[in-house]
Amino acid sequence: MADIERITITLPTDMAAVVKGAVEDGDYASTSEVIRAALRDWRIKRALQLQEIAALKADIDKGLADVAKGRVKDFDAARIISRGRKLLASRSSSV
Repeated sequence: MADIERITITLPTDMAAVVKGAVEDGDYASTSEVIRAALRDWRIKRALQLQEIAALKADIDKGLADVAKGRVKDFDAARIISRGRKLLASRSSSV
C-alpha cells in the first residue's frame, strides 16, 4: 500500500455533515475514505479542465496566427445570423 500521510482539514459545517452522513449511511467506512474519493473525483475533473484550457489556448493561438497572416473576414452580424438560421433549418428538417 502507498505511504500514508495524516493531514488535518477544516470544513464548513454543512460539508462536514455531508461527509459524516456518508459514513453514517454506510456508503463509506470512514471520513478519510469520503475525502479520498472526493479528491480522486476532483483530480479527474481538474485534468479535464486543464485539457479544455489547453484546447482553448490552442484555438486562440490559431486565431491569432490567422489574424497575423491576414486570414480574417470583417465581422458581419447579418451574415452570421443568416448562416445560423440556415444551419438550424437544415437540422430541424432532417429530424
